[in-house]
Amino acid sequence: MIEVGALTFGEVTTDPATGRMPSAQQRVADTIEQARVADQAGLDVFGIGEHHRSDFIASATAVLLAGAATVTERVRLASTVTVLSSDDPVRVYEQYATLDLLSGGRAEIMAGRGSYTESFPLFGYSLADYEDLFDEKFELLLRIRGENPTTWSGRTRAALKNADIAPRALQDPLPVWQAVGGSPQSAVHAGGLGLPMMIAFLAGPIQAHAQMAHYYRAAAAQAGVPADSLRVGASVHGFVGRTSQSARATMYPFFARGMRENNHQRGIGFDMPRAAFDAQAWPGGMPIVGSPQEVVDKVMTYREVYGIDRVMLQMGFGGVPQKEHLEAI
Repeated sequence: MIEVGALTFGEVTTDPATGRMPSAQQRVADTIEQARVADQAGLDVFGIGEHHRSDFIASATAVLLAGAATVTERVRLASTVTVLSSDDPVRVYEQYATLDLLSGGRAEIMAGRGSYTESFPLFGYSLADYEDLFDEKFELLLRIRGENPTTWSGRTRAALKNADIAPRALQDPLPVWQAVGGSPQSAVHAGGLGLPMMIAFLAGPIQAHAQMAHYYRAAAAQAGVPADSLRVGASVHGFVGRTSQSARATMYPFFARGMRENNHQRGIGFDMPRAAFDAQAWPGGMPIVGSPQEVVDKVMTYREVYGIDRVMLQMGFGGVPQKEHLEAI
C-alpha cells in the first residue's frame, strides 16, 4: 500500500495575476481548511513545514497542526519538517506528544537539518555546527522518545539527569521520520537507526536520488534492521488537475513565482521558463503534475525506483489560490 498525503509551507506569496499579498491570518485559515479537506477526501497524511520568515506562516508547526487536529478525524498530522538542529528536542517531544494526545494518536515528527537556515542565527546557533547540532539533537530526541526519566549528556545543550519529560505520547513509540535531501550520509544514518526516511525531491531526473534508497537499505541490513520494517517516503512538488494541460497551466505561474520569491533568501531564487517547467513535468522528471492517471503513473514510477510506501505532494507552492488548491487535494 502507498500512503498519499499533502503538505504545505504556508507561503505568503503575491498572486501573479492580481499582485495582491494575502494576510498571515488568511494563510493560517487556509492551512487549517486544507487539512480539513484532506481529511474529508480520505488522504492519509497532512504535513506542515517549519520556516522562520515573513513570507511563510509556519514557524510554529505544532500549533498549526493542533488547529488542524480540531477539524479532522483520521488524517495523520506531520511536521514536514521540524528543523531539529535549531530547536530543543525536549520541547519538540513535549509539543508533539501533546499533539498526539489532542489528535487521538495521529501525530508524527519528520526531523531534518533544514535546507532553509534562517532559524540558526535566530535561535543563536552557528552554521559551523550544522552537522553536530543535528546528530546530537536527533540522538536526544530518540532517547526521550524511548525512555522516561531521561538521562543524557552532549555538547550542544545542557545535560539531563533523570529528567521527567511529559506528557508522554499516546502512540508508543511516537513516529519519528528522518527527512533527508540528497546526502548519502543522511540515508545511511536513517537506515542504521531503522527509522523511516522521507526524501525531498525538487527538480531533475526522477532517478537522481536512487542511490539514497540503496544506501538506506544497505545501512539497515548492516545494522540488523529487518527489511520489512523499513519505510521510504517521497516529498514532491506537484499538482493534480482534471487534465494534464489544466494541471500544468494552473501550477506553473505560482510554482515559478515561488521559485523566484520564496527561494531568493536561500541564494537560489531563479526564473523558470515555461519550457523548463514542462520538461520537469514529463514522466521522467521529479514533479508530480498532471491528470489523475498521470499522477498515479508517476507515483508508481517513484515506487519502482525508490520502493516508496508514502508520497506527499506540495501543491500550493508559490501561493496557489485556495479554491484551486482545495480542488487539487
